[in-house]
Amino acid sequence: MIGKITTPRGERVEPLIYYLYGPGRRNEHTDPHIVAGWRHPASLEPALREDGTRDFRKLNGLLNQPHDALGRWGYAKPVWHCSMRTAPGDKTLSDDEWAAVAHDVMHRTGLSRYGEDDDGVRWVAIRHADDHVHLVAMLARQDRSRPSVHNERYRVRDACLAAERRYGLRMTAPADRTAPRYPSRGENEKATRRGLPEAPRVTLRRQVATAAASAASQAEFFARLDQAGILVRQRHSTQNPGQVTGYAVALPGDTGTDGGPVWFGGAKLAADLSWPKLCQRWAGTGPQPGRPGLTAAERNLYWDHAARVAAEAAAQIRALAGTNPAAAADAAWAASDALHVAAAALGSRILAQAADAYDRAARAPYGRIPPPSPAGNRLRQAARFLAAYAYLTRDRTLVPVVLITKLAALAEAVADLREAQQHATQAAAARAAAERLYAAARPALAPALPPRPARRASTAAGLAAQSFPAPVRPGQQPSAPGQPGPGQRGPGQRGPGQSPQPPRRPPSPRPRGPSR
Repeated sequence: MIGKITTPRGERVEPLIYYLYGPGRRNEHTDPHIVAGWRHPASLEPALREDGTRDFRKLNGLLNQPHDALGRWGYAKPVWHCSMRTAPGDKTLSDDEWAAVAHDVMHRTGLSRYGEDDDGVRWVAIRHADDHVHLVAMLARQDRSRPSVHNERYRVRDACLAAERRYGLRMTAPADRTAPRYPSRGENEKATRRGLPEAPRVTLRRQVATAAASAASQAEFFARLDQAGILVRQRHSTQNPGQVTGYAVALPGDTGTDGGPVWFGGAKLAADLSWPKLCQRWAGTGPQPGRPGLTAAERNLYWDHAARVAAEAAAQIRALAGTNPAAAADAAWAASDALHVAAAALGSRILAQAADAYDRAARAPYGRIPPPSPAGNRLRQAARFLAAYAYLTRDRTLVPVVLITKLAALAEAVADLREAQQHATQAAAARAAAERLYAAARPALAPALPPRPARRASTAAGLAAQSFPAPVRPGQQPSAPGQPGPGQRGPGQRGPGQSPQPPRRPPSPRPRGPSR
């Protein structure tokens, strides 16, 4: 079940009520009626006139009364609208079941708790289809106070999960803040108009995650972003001008209506990319090594070291998945650094997609940073070494391929860990990343292609000649496959004592249509 709160909120409730009781945009609304509210639904249902239309004056007046009583202390946009929808294939809920879901949503959000029908907000739940209902509330309590809508989306998500368990519906992901901030519809449409392969928010999240994994300090982080061509705007403390308290990034050429860059703060990209979380990540790390000139064999040693560290981390995660899953959280989070750095070092689009898919599996719920562990620290150190030294060509040698397969096994171990924690969405993200990693390593590990078979004969005589070739005469060498053997005539050849046959001219095209 999915619950979606409409933003921005509305100023007047009347147009929304008229729309929900109307035919819809494509006549999809059937039998609209109230299934729940702050009073009994029968007392709130709009009356039918003699001409078949509804009289909404009583319902609209009752909904607006608490907000009108607040006067200038009320919200400028008090209309709260939330649509609740079941997944295709789920069973059809009855009116009483939808009413229980609606009451649970209003209770969890704090807008109208159980037993507060005369003190909470006034609201109704309108159903005009089998698979969804609409909750409409005025953000003004009947005790003449303004309700709080803090964390309303998370509370609605909790109500959806409870309804899924109660009625046996398809399970969906919890609101644990492990998912990244996805682009809005406007961002995707803007990227399509500009011919971009993806929205700038997605590109910036990948670049910032790679820079954070490659750096060990604030200076190195901003240097990595500058090297990647990302615009950076730092926010400094008012009391200590030399202290950085935040940052925002933008893509060159991505401008808003005012002509300036469209900036995204780190927290707007992902929960673990905010400035406090990045500073917590770098705490206790040593300085980044330099970049001396290395031979190819020395560079391969770093790939080999990273592959060995990834294999050790996968083994530790599998050992802790059944006994102490929390102890493996740091290694699962650090695996994201290794994936992003390996994708950037190899310049692989498939690896970049695998790193993006894995991001959700790496994050701890609610934006928490797991305590550091030896396995996680080794993974992060290996990622920084790769970022500093691995400037290889795009030719895939055996050592990077081994690293990719070890990272795929690491992603599978994290998937098992998330399944043990009953985090189905994170487990699915880790398995999707593992599949992409195996797909990236498969072409390099594939055997050489077999020799191309001879062309198949198209006639019965040709098929007999290939199946029963003439025996090799003394002093003659056997012919190659697909070539005419001794005593066989190839195309355009004549027998002994015969002149070569001239090539046949193609027949002239036949006239089409009536001739004159």
